[in-house]
Amino acid sequence: MITILAQIQAKPGLGPALETHLRQVVTPSRAEAGCVFYTLHRFEGNPDAFVFYEKWADKEAFDAHIASPHYQTYRKEAEALLASRDVQFLEDLNVH
Repeated sequence: MITILAQIQAKPGLGPALETHLRQVVTPSRAEAGCVFYTLHRFEGNPDAFVFYEKWADKEAFDAHIASPHYQTYRKEAEALLASRDVQFLEDLNVH
């Protein structure tokens, strides 16, 4: 299982425009083979900051997601709106 936390910061004031692009990638990503969980959040009180929380069945599913046409379109169209992108791969400690 691959778990990802992707923090995305829009350039100042461009959060609403970036949000439009981010929302467009959610539904097709959820439909991809190997997608376990894919959700978009905005930081409370900061309209320019977003987080994707994702789970993929394996590395192959994640790699296919990154190569997918809808993801590549999002990256190309949203690039000018971004201040930063930080993608972290999380390790599940299996604490219950």
